[in-house]
Amino acid sequence: MKTAMITGITGQDGAYLAKFLLNKGYNIIGLVRNNSGINMKNLKYLDIDDKINFIKVDLLNLSNIVRIIEKNEIDEIYNLAAQSSVGLSFSHPIETLEFNIVSTAKLLEAIRNTNPKIKYYQASSSEMFGNVKKESLPINENFLLRPVSPYGISKAASHWITVNYREAHNLFAVCGICFNHESVLRNKNFVTKKIINTAVKINLGLADELRLGNIRVCRDWGYAPKYVEAMWLMLQQDNPDDYIISSGEVHSLEEFVVKVFEKLNLNVDKFVKIDESLYRPNDLEINYGDNSKAKNKLNWKYNMSFDQLIYKLVDDEIEFIK
Repeated sequence: MKTAMITGITGQDGAYLAKFLLNKGYNIIGLVRNNSGINMKNLKYLDIDDKINFIKVDLLNLSNIVRIIEKNEIDEIYNLAAQSSVGLSFSHPIETLEFNIVSTAKLLEAIRNTNPKIKYYQASSSEMFGNVKKESLPINENFLLRPVSPYGISKAASHWITVNYREAHNLFAVCGICFNHESVLRNKNFVTKKIINTAVKINLGLADELRLGNIRVCRDWGYAPKYVEAMWLMLQQDNPDDYIISSGEVHSLEEFVVKVFEKLNLNVDKFVKIDESLYRPNDLEINYGDNSKAKNKLNWKYNMSFDQLIYKLVDDEIEFIK
């Protein structure tokens, strides 16, 4: 039985990854913040809350991480913990930069000093690439990183720290460069969750409008439970490498809204209001990824269409609310 340690286990990706690994026969250690209670909502929804060994830890404290690794025979570490909201990173830049960057460095340093045989996964982000010219899209693993938000900057730094430890210390450390991926477990501060949750509530008579900022932005949206499979596959390879994990499709946020409201037979013009106060100081206009490397080298299978994704998200949200 392998043992995997997951940071950010109570979030969307952490919960789905834990369920996936449990089905593979793994023993799961979930790291949670030591200054708060454990939010079990996502894990309970997936019916795995009683199957995980939780350990409270401060990821900015190297000695704490070292002690945990020394006391447990860990095979794989998945670092999913982060301040992951782009919008929030503009209002809390210092906290975002400090936690996302320093926690990554301390996890890798702990591995180097205790057990260099541990395989490490770093959750990188498409936000690292910034505004790429349309004619240069789709984005692949070799693109220049030019982030336009504190969150993107923190993820770019964490990405290169991981690459550096791989090259300088011969660690099996990989980066999964995930584009937007959604599910019913998405945190409410993400716009996709806000759109679907509010639309379902409007349909149920529990809300009367949806207020949004810039809906002209275009993104590459995928289904989160399929993305965690790619994370695991990266650590099963003979050699460590970095991979783009994306759907390979691009759609505007406006399309996303329209599809959700069509699915629920709701009038977009009646219920959706644009609020300029919700615009970000700086935003990516368009980005989408080339997932061919992951499909070819990892044999990762992803074939969910945009329409299938929307319908799945709406159906799951209805069940979740009820």
